Amino acid sequence: MALTPNSNSIFIPDVNGLKVHALEAGTRGQPCVLLLHGFPELAYSWRKVIPALAGAGYHVLAPDLRGYGKTTGWDRRYDGDVASFRMLSLVEDCLMLLSVLHVKACHVVGHDFGSPLAAYCALTRPDVFRSVVLMSAPFGGPPAKPVDPRIHVELAALGRKHYQWYYSTREADGDMRRCAQGVRAFLRAYYHVKSADWPDNHPYPLASWSAAELAKLPTYYVMRLDEDMAQTVAPELPQREPSWLTDAELSVYADAFEANGFQGGLQWYRCATSAEHSASLRALAGGTIDVPSMYVAGAADWGIYQKPGDFERMQSAACTRMLGCHLVPGAGHWVQQEQPEKTVELLLDFLRAARLH
Repeated sequence: MALTPNSNSIFIPDVNGLKVHALEAGTRGQPCVLLLHGFPELAYSWRKVIPALAGAGYHVLAPDLRGYGKTTGWDRRYDGDVASFRMLSLVEDCLMLLSVLHVKACHVVGHDFGSPLAAYCALTRPDVFRSVVLMSAPFGGPPAKPVDPRIHVELAALGRKHYQWYYSTREADGDMRRCAQGVRAFLRAYYHVKSADWPDNHPYPLASWSAAELAKLPTYYVMRLDEDMAQTVAPELPQREPSWLTDAELSVYADAFEANGFQGGLQWYRCATSAEHSASLRALAGGTIDVPSMYVAGAADWGIYQKPGDFERMQSAACTRMLGCHLVPGAGHWVQQEQPEKTVELLLDFLRAARLH
């Protein structure tokens, strides 16, 4: 794997059954910042953030999470150990990683699916995770009940389907891993269409969790009923590489997902969409994040509003000590890659402020 400047590629054995690969920078014993990536990403997604945090005096850890990259020991079978990908199991992965490295407390930062993971880290173990930054995916609090399955019938009547439930199907991994355009072109188009470079990304709040409202989301969130994700993004393949994700950088992702496929990351979605596997989260309903928190997203990121009401609940109820909520101009979903300088500025300001609260 290509490394970030001034970082080391390390392997940490005996982490909740995993051998974890991580990017590490800074000095152990200094205040620790744990960076949690999303889908379809890697520890490498933090390459533009790690050096600046380490340079500011932090010990920085960015692991390839369960199901991703060079981390091994996870079950890659669709019919395998899905329960090991439940959210609270992923929290345990983070706790054990810190324990093995003798880190007693840290700041945690999560992007995309790493955002709810960071949220549940802070909610369940505030003694360890002393502050939290949520990026792209707002946290509206633990769910009180499962999603009503009638929403899928209503979406189908409109010729649409929700991407998270599509990602939970047996076919999703093969659709992307063996797509006609190849993994590299699929990822290039997928990263493009969710970025600020795609001209149709002009997000706005949705009124409710209803089929009519959800159908207003772009098709990479609420897909056409007869298309898979690779088919959805294929027409949007850009002609040029963007400065924020060069062809050489794209190769790091393409090589990883060509080697492992996507099923490891898709297991996270299966647990999130399953009433059985998300039951432990419903047991936490009403719980709040009481450590200092911050939210950051690209201003062109539909992730802000994909779950109607979460953005508002995060600020009014779910996070009781929110120090800032920032929508970064010139960035879409991949904010720490598209606008790394502004992201670093916000992170460092928050980390300084969090020490005072």
